[in-house]
Amino acid sequence: MPQYAVLIYTDDSAHALSASEDELAEPNGHGQELAASGALRVAYAFTPRALARSIRATGVTDGPFVDAAEVVAGVYVLEAPDLESALEIAATNPAIRDGGGVEVRRVHSGGVIR
Repeated sequence: MPQYAVLIYTDDSAHALSASEDELAEPNGHGQELAASGALRVAYAFTPRALARSIRATGVTDGPFVDAAEVVAGVYVLEAPDLESALEIAATNPAIRDGGGVEVRRVHSGGVIR
């Protein structure tokens, strides 16, 4: 079955190193729902933008690579029969209700390297 990457864009990640269970209840609950559905294959929540470091030819700088209102707060991979199904699943992401959004892209190749 095809896999689709879902990139989560928000004003910042909710997953601060000091985040409480209450603060993470909504995003973690969403992940648990996707896992229970059988569609979720892998998920990663990123820490806030203040902890990002970017590398360019000129060296390392503090912050995300692109200075934008939204940053990539996390990414997960779904299995779905087609793009329309993947979009339907991704549309349930709580980031959308909170003013952010998600980007859905079919995964071409790759996987876990051991």
